[in-house]
Amino acid sequence: MLGDLEPGSPLPVRGEQAMMDTSSNQQIFSSGVPSFDLLLGGGIPRRQSIIITGNPGSGKTILCGQVAFRTAARGIPVVLATVTSEPHDKLVQALSGFSFFDGGLLGDKLFLVSAYASLKKGAKEARDILLHTVRERGAKLLFIDGLRSIRDLWQDEAKLREFLYELGIGLAAMDCIGLFTTEYALDKLLALPEATTVDGIVALDVLRQGGRRLRRMEVVKLRGRDHLTGEHFMRLGREGVEVIPRLETQVPSDLEVAPPSTRSSFGLPEFDTLLYGGLPARSTTLLAGSMGIGKTLLATHFAAQGARQGEKTLFVSFFEPPVQLVARARRIGLEVAEDLSRGALKMLHLPPSELEADAIAHRVLEEVARLGVQRLVVDGLSELERSISDPERRHIFMAALSVHLRHAGVTSLFTKEVSKVAGTELDFNDSPIALLGENLVLLRYVELRGRIHRVLSILKMRDSRYDGDLREFEIRDEGIRVLAPMRSAEGLLTGQARAVGTSIGGVSS
Repeated sequence: MLGDLEPGSPLPVRGEQAMMDTSSNQQIFSSGVPSFDLLLGGGIPRRQSIIITGNPGSGKTILCGQVAFRTAARGIPVVLATVTSEPHDKLVQALSGFSFFDGGLLGDKLFLVSAYASLKKGAKEARDILLHTVRERGAKLLFIDGLRSIRDLWQDEAKLREFLYELGIGLAAMDCIGLFTTEYALDKLLALPEATTVDGIVALDVLRQGGRRLRRMEVVKLRGRDHLTGEHFMRLGREGVEVIPRLETQVPSDLEVAPPSTRSSFGLPEFDTLLYGGLPARSTTLLAGSMGIGKTLLATHFAAQGARQGEKTLFVSFFEPPVQLVARARRIGLEVAEDLSRGALKMLHLPPSELEADAIAHRVLEEVARLGVQRLVVDGLSELERSISDPERRHIFMAALSVHLRHAGVTSLFTKEVSKVAGTELDFNDSPIALLGENLVLLRYVELRGRIHRVLSILKMRDSRYDGDLREFEIRDEGIRVLAPMRSAEGLLTGQARAVGTSIGGVSS
């Protein structure tokens, strides 16, 4: 008898389940929400009960409702139980605005039941009505919305613990999963008996960052199964809940391979000569420079050249929409409209106000896979770095992104604005990609004899030959032109050049 089991005693059914081969798909129940399944290590372990906790408005009911409707849509019976005196209509109305909602499933595969009257009578009565309904309907999922209401009604921790324990045993015996929501912050829940009674805990949270509210999901515990740990980005939309795991939790194996023999050129003969033909394929490059010096134009040359050579190219911008990028390129004689129209080049504009690093990486890698991208430009690395609030994580994130791109066979170029227009300091310690990227190209303003010059230099290219000469470059109506080596001055990279000869950029002074 269920009533003969003492709270806190061993759970024979669950213990037996935990010893089974949880790597088998037969022990996993798909939630119908692929990104949620990913966090859970493949899906919800069968015959387990899980609490979804979070403050009001965090998305608990939406997530569980999404799982319930997606399950019912697959022909699997689901019981949805309310535990307050409010009518079912209120919950149904709250879920009706989402695309997963299907009113035709109500009463067919998704069954609503009110446990409020039984809860007022006692734990045994409530447990019996729920288990009876699950058994009668052949349900494989029971969703109870609002455990905290039960706690508030009973005001008895021992009673609530006994109820959850025996309900969990009964559900497991019928091969049914339990999903229970409760309105507690995680630290509060972990101090309550509910936390030790259930098999799993998933916590939802909403963080304020500037003027934005960022949602997070964490699988705190899941009995007998590996899962993705830590907090992960979550967003709500008309489709319901979508979870985007932290990029570094899914890094593909980055096997050591021989340096590539092919090069990705810019289509600028003088500059490509410095690179011995271009950037090594599958490498990551940082193009750093002062404000307005021409980083975006040089990056656009790289993208356009790739498109014209038949390489699928993606240009991601955080500042300018495609129409402005196209117009700016046209002013220096670089036509990319045709590349866009034939699909060789795609421009993706992501406004800085909406930036979240994992969401950006997810979108970019999704496009890389969908289009078969071979060249990638990310214009505005600083914005991406700033979207990661934890400075220590920036290095980990950028390392993971580099591995993902290299694994996909992508040659990537990131632009970054340096803090000073000209000066004596050159410090890239705050830029993870500068340390992790194979190649580093610097664009710099220098003042010499009362005139401002643009200078470029290649500071490093890993496992590859390059020309380290400093070159002046000009932005003209017909495009970017790289001039002869600047050997007539010293201290150029500091921005405070000192003349040592009679010429600059190969032109007589």
